Amino acid sequence: MTTTSEPVSPAAAPQADVPQPAVTRPPSGTRVDVPALQQLLLGRWPEARSEARRLVAEHPELWKKEGITKEEHREITLAQMKQMVPYGHVLRAFPVRLGGRGEAGANLVGFEELVAADPSLQIKAGVQWGLFASAINHLGTEEQQDRLLPGAMDLSVPGAFAMTETGHGSDVASIGTTATYDPATEEFVLNTPFRGAWKQYLGNAAAHGVAATVFAQLITGGVDHGVHCFYVPIRDPRTMEFLPGVGGEDDDQKGGLNGIDNGKLHFTNVRVPRRDLLARYGQVAADGSYTSSIDSPGRRFFTMLGALVQGRVSLDGAAITAAKIGLAIATKYADQRRQFSPAAGADELTLLDYATHRRRLFPKIAEAYAMHFAHDELLDLFDVVFSGREDTPAKREDLETTAAALKATSTWYALDTLQECREACGGAGFLSENRFTSLRADLDIYATFEGDNHVLLQLAAKRLVGDYGKKLARAAKSPAGMAGIVAGQAKDTLLHKLPLTRLGQSVADGGAARSARRLLDADVQRALIAGRFEGMVADVAMGMRPAVKADSIKAQEIFDDHQVELLGSATAWAELVRWDAFTKAIKTVPDAGTRKVLTLLRDIDGLTTIERHLDWHLTNGRISAGRAKAVTATIDHLLKELRPHVLDVIDAWGFAPEHLRAPIADGSEKVRQDEARAYYRELRASGTAPISEKELRKQQASSPK
Repeated sequence: MTTTSEPVSPAAAPQADVPQPAVTRPPSGTRVDVPALQQLLLGRWPEARSEARRLVAEHPELWKKEGITKEEHREITLAQMKQMVPYGHVLRAFPVRLGGRGEAGANLVGFEELVAADPSLQIKAGVQWGLFASAINHLGTEEQQDRLLPGAMDLSVPGAFAMTETGHGSDVASIGTTATYDPATEEFVLNTPFRGAWKQYLGNAAAHGVAATVFAQLITGGVDHGVHCFYVPIRDPRTMEFLPGVGGEDDDQKGGLNGIDNGKLHFTNVRVPRRDLLARYGQVAADGSYTSSIDSPGRRFFTMLGALVQGRVSLDGAAITAAKIGLAIATKYADQRRQFSPAAGADELTLLDYATHRRRLFPKIAEAYAMHFAHDELLDLFDVVFSGREDTPAKREDLETTAAALKATSTWYALDTLQECREACGGAGFLSENRFTSLRADLDIYATFEGDNHVLLQLAAKRLVGDYGKKLARAAKSPAGMAGIVAGQAKDTLLHKLPLTRLGQSVADGGAARSARRLLDADVQRALIAGRFEGMVADVAMGMRPAVKADSIKAQEIFDDHQVELLGSATAWAELVRWDAFTKAIKTVPDAGTRKVLTLLRDIDGLTTIERHLDWHLTNGRISAGRAKAVTATIDHLLKELRPHVLDVIDAWGFAPEHLRAPIADGSEKVRQDEARAYYRELRASGTAPISEKELRKQQASSPK
C-alpha cells in the first residue's frame, strides 16, 4: 500500500544538475509567535488544561492499548480511573466542602484532554463524574449531596446514568419507566412496564456499576408529574450480583469505546426510599403531595435536563481535540512524506507541496481554530451559569442552544476530519499504530450520544426560529409594525445583493486582485455568512407561521415540510458563531505576525464556509457567478500562503509526541526520506547509475544509422 498525491508526469532521465525545489519559508516579518499563541489557546483555565496534558503525557499506563479484548480493555479503563482519583482534577466541579473545588469550567477543560489518552477513559470518566455524580450534584439537595456524592467522587460507588431507553432515545419526556409513590411505605415503586422501557446504552451498567441515577415518570396520587431522577442501588458491591428486582444485559462488543461496559437495565417493583428522589426541583411529602419551585411542568423538565448540559459542552471540546490530534499527525507526516518527482534528478515533492493535499487538510485546520475559539466562549457561558454567577433562565437557554448547535456540528466535523486525515496518509493511515482508525471508531458514537445531532440541531433551531417569530408577533400588533417587517425584507433582498454585485462586476472589469481583496474584507465575509443564517431563519419562520393556528395534524405536516430547512438554519448559526468568535480572538493578539497568520486562517475558514454553500448564495441572489469562481480561486491562493506557517499553527496546539503517539509523526519519515535522497544523489554522482530503457531508446533514435 502506498500513499499517492496528485498525478505527476513521469520523470525524464536523471540529471544531477537539475535545481531542487526551494524550501518554503515564512516571509520575513510574518512569523508566528508559537509560545504566545500556545498560551492563548490554553484559554481561561491554562493551569487546568496544562495539568491534564501533563497527566496524559507523563503516565503511559493511561494510554490506549490497541488489539486487546473488550474484557481486558474494560478492566484496564476502570483501573485507570481509580489511578486518576488521587490527582483530584476529575473532581473540580464538586462542592468544596466535599473535597471538590467548585470549578465548573476548569473541570470540563481537564476532562476534554483525556481524549488524547484514550477516548474510553474519557467517556467512562464522563459517565462516572460528569453524569452519575453530576446528577446527584445538580439535581440533589444539599443533604443528598453530602450523603451520596462522596462514594461517587472517590469511585467506591461506580455508577450508571440511566436516562436513555430502547424505545425513546432522544425523546426523554416520553420515557416509559415509572416511579409510583406508595404513601404506606414512603417508597417509590420503580418499573419498566414493557421491553421498550428498558434503560439502554448505559456505561457502567454491564459490569462495574453498583448504583444508578434512574430517570422515570414520577406518579403520586394518580398524577404523573413528569420525568424525575432517582438514586437506585443496582448491585451488591460484595458479589456484584444484581439486587432483587433489577436485571440487565451486556451490550457486548461495540464499534468503538470498548473500554466502557455499556449495557441495559430493567426494573420490576424495585422500591426506592422517598429520600432518594433527587429533590432539588421536585419534592414528594410523606403523604404523597407533590411540590416544586418551578410551576410549569415543561419548564421544570427542561431545567432538570439543562442541569446536565455539561455533557454536550464537553463533547464539543473533546471532538475538537481529537480532530486536532488527527490533523497534527497527518500534517506532520505530509510535511515529510515525499511522492513523485517534478523532473528527472529532482527531489520528490512533499505531500504539502500539492494543491490537493493542502485543500484536504488546511481548511480543516482553519476550522479547528474557529471551533476552538467558539468552544472557549461556550466554556465561559457554561461556567457563569454553573458557578451561579449568572444562573438565569435566559442564560441557561443561551447555553442549551449554543451547546446543542456546537456539539452537533463539531462531532460531525471531527468524524469527517479523522477520515480525511486517514485517507491523506494512505496505507500508513490505516495502521492502528497511527491512531486514525481507532480514534474515528471511538468518536463515532459522539454524533448520537448526549443527544442525537439531528435532534440537537432541531432543539437549537426551534429557539432561533422562535425568537424570530416573537419579533414577527410583536410587529404584527400594529399595521405599521408589520409593514415595517415586510419593507425590511424587501430592502434586505436588495441590500444583500448590492455589495456582492459590485464584487462580481469587478471580476468582469478585469480586477481579479481587487476582487480577492474584497473577499478578504471581514465585513463582506460576515455579511455573507450572517446573511445566509438570517435568510434561512426568516424563510423557515414565515413558512411555519400557519402552524400556529392549525390543528395538531396539520401543524405536524407544516413542520415536516420545513424540518430539513430548520436544521440547516441551526448549522448556519453555528458557522456564524464560530466566525465571530475567531474574529474576536484575533483582536486580542498583540504580535503582528501571529495576528496576520490567524487572520489568514480566519479568512480560509470564512471563505470555505461560503464556498460550502455557494448553491444557496447563488440561488438567493447573494453572490454572482463570477464571484463564486473568485471565492474558490482566493481560497487556493490563501492555502498556498499558509503553507510556510502550517507547522507553527499546528505546534501552537501544544501537543507533545506523547499526546500524538503516531510513528508517522515522530520524524522517522524524514529520516527515511533523507536516506533515500542521499542514496540517489550518491548513485548519480558515481556514474554507475543504470540508464532507463526510455532514455536508451531516445539515444538510439538520435544516433546516426
